[in-house]
Amino acid sequence: MFVDFRNAWPPPEPWQPKPPPPRISRRGESVLAWILGFNLLMLFLGPLAGVTVIDAVIALIRS
Repeated sequence: MFVDFRNAWPPPEPWQPKPPPPRISRRGESVLAWILGFNLLMLFLGPLAGVTVIDAVIALIRS
């Protein structure tokens, strides 16, 4: 079989797998867990806080 090497000379380097990415540290895991917990808490409390602010504004307007 004929292979044309004229367009790819010199041949490319042999394929090498990439090293695995570094693992996150214990402190990084802790910070990530706290951030995720806070975001989940705000997912449920945020809409309630927004509703109370809107209710307070409506109460000020009506009084």
